[in-house]
Amino acid sequence: MRIILLGMPGAGKGTQAQIIEEELAIANVSTGAILREVSKSKSDLGQKVQSYVNSGQLVPDEIIIEMLVQRISKDDCNNGFILDGFPRNIEQAKSLDQAGVSIDLVIYLKILEEQIIERMSGRRIHLASGRSYHTTFNPPKVDGKDDLTGEELVQRSDDKPDVIKKRLEVYFNETEPMLDFYKNKDIQFYEIDASEPVKAVTEKILKIIN
Repeated sequence: MRIILLGMPGAGKGTQAQIIEEELAIANVSTGAILREVSKSKSDLGQKVQSYVNSGQLVPDEIIIEMLVQRISKDDCNNGFILDGFPRNIEQAKSLDQAGVSIDLVIYLKILEEQIIERMSGRRIHLASGRSYHTTFNPPKVDGKDDLTGEELVQRSDDKPDVIKKRLEVYFNETEPMLDFYKNKDIQFYEIDASEPVKAVTEKILKIIN
């Protein structure tokens, strides 16, 4: 099962991807995690990525796609994968098609803008792994600490209300148009109310997948 999770920043894509990964033993493929892993390597691709990161430039789509294709060829993707954070726009979605990456299912986590601002301002991140928590909706077992490592959690600068509004503008302009793109393809497409509790959203996603 090859799945794309779509939704506004803060809709719960990362949280649900982690849960589905554990429940179904399919890989959670995050472009952020891939970038961190590849940029640490000494491969030609890793050096390319590092050059963009060091200069503060965005890594081009063609390199992201190359990294993604390499990632999903690994053994842990044999049973399927969940794409979290990619594609972000129609051009990236088309690039996936051109790279021969087939998708079985698209799940859109739908939520209101004001609910997103409330959610994201309470989000805390474990920087080394990308694991995400929320002070209210998905708190860590120990306040301010990552469940697995016990290391400190942080609030990212882009999870502050004024920055969130700017991120949502980008989402509405670039990412939301992908909804129609995937609705018009021969792919199963489902909408889920992401304002519900994490467990309820998970149950709906698992029901769809099963």
